[in-house]
Amino acid sequence: MGSDHYFSAQPAGEESRRPLRVVLAGTSRDLNTAGGIFSPGRIDQGTAVLLNSVPAPPASGNLLDIGCGWGPIALTMGLKSPDAHVYAVDVNERSLALTRDNAAALELGNIRVAKPEDIDPELRFDTIWANPPIRVGKAELHSLLKLWINRLTPGGTAWLVVQRNLGSDSLQKWMAGEFGPGFQVTRAHSSQGFRLLRIWRDTTTP
Repeated sequence: MGSDHYFSAQPAGEESRRPLRVVLAGTSRDLNTAGGIFSPGRIDQGTAVLLNSVPAPPASGNLLDIGCGWGPIALTMGLKSPDAHVYAVDVNERSLALTRDNAAALELGNIRVAKPEDIDPELRFDTIWANPPIRVGKAELHSLLKLWINRLTPGGTAWLVVQRNLGSDSLQKWMAGEFGPGFQVTRAHSSQGFRLLRIWRDTTTP
C-alpha cells in the first residue's frame, strides 16, 4: 500500500477488486478483496490465531468486530451465530463496502456494516472480537478501546489478538488499570508470537 495506510478513510488509488477464496467457519468461501485495506490477500496470522482460539460467539445478542477489513471476523461471527446481530465497524470506506458485499454473497442478513460514529451510542455488545489496529498509535488505540470495551454488557467478553512484539503485554497491563475492578483482563492464549487477551465485564458492573 506504500504510504497509504489501511486505516485511512479514503484509500489512495482506484479500487480494483479481485477474488479471494478462504476458509471461514470450516468451509471454503469465495469472496472479494481489494488493495488499500488491511491484509487484502489472506486471513492474516493474528486474525487466524483469534478465529482458531476463541470460544463460539453467543447464539443471539449483539456481536462486534472492530476494524473489519474485508470481513473475516464479522463473517465468521455471522456464520456461526445466524440469529445474532453482528456489527462490523471500520473507518476505511473500502473495507466497509467489501464486508457489506461479502456478507451479501454469503447471504448473511444479520451483519450491519458501519463507521464507528454511525453505531447507536446506547447499543451494548455481548461479545467483541478484534485484531485491533496497533500501528495507528498508542493514543488513538487507547481511545478506540475505551470507546468499545466500555460498551460491553455486564457479563460480556471481548477478545483481542495482539502481536507480542507490538506490545501485547503492555497493552494488557494498561487495560487492567484503565478499566478497573469491574473488568477482568487476562491472557487467554499464546500462539505464533501473538497473545489472545480476554476482557470480561463483571455482571454487577453497571
